[in-house]
Amino acid sequence: MPTRELAQQVTDALTPYAGALRIRIATVVGGLSISRQASALRRGAEVVVATPGRLKDLIDRGDCTLGDVSITVLDEADQMADMGFMPQVTALLKQVEPDGQRLLFSATLDKNIDRLVRMFLSDPVVHSVDPSAGAVVTMDHHVLHVADETDKKAVALRIAARDGRVILFVDTKRAADRFAKRLLGQGVAAAALHGGRSQSQRNRTLDQFKTGVVTALVATNVAARGIHVDDLDLVVNVDPPVDHKDYLHRGGRTARAGASGSVVTLVLPEQKREMSRLISVAGVNAATARIRSTDEELVRITGAREPSGVPVILPSPAPEQPARSGSGASGSRRRRSGSGPRTGSGAASGARTGSGGGRGRSGSGSGAAGGGSGAGRAAGSGNAGGASGAGRGRSGGGSRAAGNGANSDASRRSSGRGRRPQAGGSRTAA
Repeated sequence: MPTRELAQQVTDALTPYAGALRIRIATVVGGLSISRQASALRRGAEVVVATPGRLKDLIDRGDCTLGDVSITVLDEADQMADMGFMPQVTALLKQVEPDGQRLLFSATLDKNIDRLVRMFLSDPVVHSVDPSAGAVVTMDHHVLHVADETDKKAVALRIAARDGRVILFVDTKRAADRFAKRLLGQGVAAAALHGGRSQSQRNRTLDQFKTGVVTALVATNVAARGIHVDDLDLVVNVDPPVDHKDYLHRGGRTARAGASGSVVTLVLPEQKREMSRLISVAGVNAATARIRSTDEELVRITGAREPSGVPVILPSPAPEQPARSGSGASGSRRRRSGSGPRTGSGAASGARTGSGGGRGRSGSGSGAAGGGSGAGRAAGSGNAGGASGAGRGRSGGGSRAAGNGANSDASRRSSGRGRRPQAGGSRTAA
């Protein structure tokens, strides 16, 4: 997984199935206690959901081995390529079972993953469960031209004050913090989400947004992929994205699972030409309009309204209980685990190799998971066991996957040091 938030959301989606099938899931991400994660791996797990940086740390410590992993899934494979994580990802893939099954998922698979396909997939097959994000019929796209930076801030403020939740995307962590602080001062329950926050802060912010304590989430691209929030009907690009894939993934936070939603992008005069090119490449039909903060058209499109002006104070988090250390070295390990965020891919095991996480016959895939609808492509080649690719649904974004079939018929578990894999029943690991 490329982000901790996505890894946690995948874990949450898999947990009910894991309980019913009596399989164990371990979540391995940066920003949380590495000692606890090492203990979970030593106890054994059939499915591991991971970001590659933390998984590499645990392997280097001797807490985890990947030699018996028979199914590996890379979610948002293209993003990991774009972010420069290919050395970490390829190093991990070289450690898993050579004849296993590999699946690559994304709404926007492109040529950036060609190296992975050439190195690790045998005779891959592509599956799509839906059209691309730009073709989602329940999603409206609006490009709103504003006169200058001052009017842009006024428009964004009134949109954030609407009756209902909204995600507002900005370019930088500093911009997210400053805008969220301004919104709170104007009477909008807002919070910032970006990679500069600790994992506990990010988890708390997401929970507050999902439960309605926070109504305006000001985020960087850390929230652009995979994160699902029920009944979110508006996404605003306060700062336009620089890449058409970022546009599609940001927009994919709304109009999920067949629901309707709108994507609004605020454009300054000097951004007009580049935004027109981006919209064209994304394959989106967007309505355009010149807007001022007081226009009724803005109210019609977004539900914008004047903020109350009464400052909002969000509830303080409950004090965290100190973790009990199991050894004298655990304190230093906790400090090490609290370092900067690591991002990357997920490695998962414990599934019968004829299955890629969804239902399907050999060589076909079906969409599954996460609560989002949308699109998927999967690539797989069937050997003795046959391969089936499964796309994780994304509304507003086509989920694609690429994979190769596997010829092993035994479920194996991703094990920690001193554990041996045991044969078991059929498992899913998407």
